[in-house]
Amino acid sequence: MPSEKQKQEKTRLHARNKNRERYDLEALIKVKPELKAHIKLNKFGVESIDFSNPLAVKLLNQALLQHYYGIKNWNFPDENLCPPIPGRADYIHHIADLLAENNKDKIPTGNKITSFDLGVGSSCIYPIIGVVEYGWKFIASDVDSTSIASAKNIVNSNPSLKKNIDCRLQKDPRNLFKGILNEEDKIDVVVCNPPFHASLEEAQKGTRRKVKNLSGKKIKTPQLNFSGMTNELIYEGGEVKFIQNMIWESRNFAKNIYWFSTLVSKKAHLKGIHTLLKKVEAKEIKEIPMGTGNKSSRIVAWTFLTAAEQKKWVEMRWS
Repeated sequence: MPSEKQKQEKTRLHARNKNRERYDLEALIKVKPELKAHIKLNKFGVESIDFSNPLAVKLLNQALLQHYYGIKNWNFPDENLCPPIPGRADYIHHIADLLAENNKDKIPTGNKITSFDLGVGSSCIYPIIGVVEYGWKFIASDVDSTSIASAKNIVNSNPSLKKNIDCRLQKDPRNLFKGILNEEDKIDVVVCNPPFHASLEEAQKGTRRKVKNLSGKKIKTPQLNFSGMTNELIYEGGEVKFIQNMIWESRNFAKNIYWFSTLVSKKAHLKGIHTLLKKVEAKEIKEIPMGTGNKSSRIVAWTFLTAAEQKKWVEMRWS
């Protein structure tokens, strides 16, 4: 039986998250038989997988996507980041709640909603969940051509995604929105999981700590394929610099985009982020707490639209 702590960790997930309950390993093995070889008893005497093994993690998440979301073809290079599905789904569910706030508490669904995934990565995970759960359309960008090729391949391999996700390569890494969005593009919400390390050394240190926590093993030179390629995890100046740049550039798209949002992994960064958002005169700022497993995170969202402009946006686009 799962421990009380494990139960509490699961219930921290969003109420609409498909994985609030313990994984049905039998059902997952049915859709992904290769997963069976990686099932072992954990320290609580419960069947689980070795979360420090990149292959096991990838197989688990492939099985979750197929069983719970109907996505049969989800593959990408092994050196790329393999996102944990429950945590990524939580972000999308919280964003759906954010959009509902000015829509009479009703979540807007269907392809009249356009979301922008800033840094989609090779797995295309946020657009997949947004399309399956809410029927939204997505524009998805990345600076890495291999990641865009992989994301496009996933989209083209799954009929339910084909008409709803537009993958675009950012050719100038100095820009986040410029060069990707056109003047006529209207975006209801931006989602972003920014790179959170400032250097390769910092990324490897984080991976060593993660592997030790999961497996109890110490390793001198960890495989970054457990945590992703360098461009997915590393940005000069780290998470805080990326978000600062995102905020500064968001001013130029104030009338094209309703809500901007980003994950913030480090609580210490929040004060500076709020200060900068006030400096650029964001009209509304929201902080949304998230918790997955034993990790706490949060979403920061902001808009430059006044209350009257927000009402007009909703009436014209979502009605």
